[in-house]
Amino acid sequence: MWKQHIVGIAIATFIIAAGMSLNPYKAASADEYHWGFKRAKNGEQAEAGAQLDQLLDEYGAIYKGKPDKKVVYLTFDNGYENGFTASILDTLKKENAPATFFLTGHYLESAGDLVKRMVADGHTIGNHSYGHPNMAKLTPDGMRAEWKKFDDKLRALTGIDGTTYARPPEGIFNAKVLEVGNAEGYRHIFWSIAFKDWLKDERRGADYAYNALMAQLHPGAVILMHTVAQDNAEALPLFIAEAKKQGYTFLSLDELVLEYEDFPVALQVPIPSL
Repeated sequence: MWKQHIVGIAIATFIIAAGMSLNPYKAASADEYHWGFKRAKNGEQAEAGAQLDQLLDEYGAIYKGKPDKKVVYLTFDNGYENGFTASILDTLKKENAPATFFLTGHYLESAGDLVKRMVADGHTIGNHSYGHPNMAKLTPDGMRAEWKKFDDKLRALTGIDGTTYARPPEGIFNAKVLEVGNAEGYRHIFWSIAFKDWLKDERRGADYAYNALMAQLHPGAVILMHTVAQDNAEALPLFIAEAKKQGYTFLSLDELVLEYEDFPVALQVPIPSL
């Protein structure tokens, strides 16, 4: 199992393949994985299959927790604001449910007050890249540039000294993305519950989101939701209440990592005032 020290220094080092282009946005590899899995059913965990399980395990990437613990890990992807994130934050605060928000550079620039609230409320900020590119088509330098530009902007906005968790846009990645991410101190987090919820103008109602979540609920679930959907904002309090009624607890990604290791990866620490 890949491990990383608490101060963020990777134990393992990785050799970047030869033949890198001077253009950091030229394709690094023709190989791509589009994240997918067999959906959970009847409380049994989602399954990505042996090939993806082995690949993720090699680089310490995670998409679900242990099958014997009724725990849920909430994650949200935010590319742009659509007016519903404040409601989601209100629900999380009321329910004392931690979450990780995987943001893009556009979100940092356009919704700074909400980002600051996420941090103030104790939530974690994840790195969803700065410009939302296909990370598998970038060279290692291009990958680093995306993560670093995001972290630099986040630091200027909130004082957080970088991010620990990364998620590739649209779930597209390859082994090189995971490898370079590890070397730069990032751990990739995928998901085991998702549904079509990213189209801002496609309104299906709170019941649609609620039923999609409940149908896939399983121990160790890492849930992906998009904050642009009004359906999600309306369904979230109902879902959390019912999940708790069924004996589930809501924990942070730091707790998820502890299921796989004896110590957490580097935590986000605000830069001290000079």
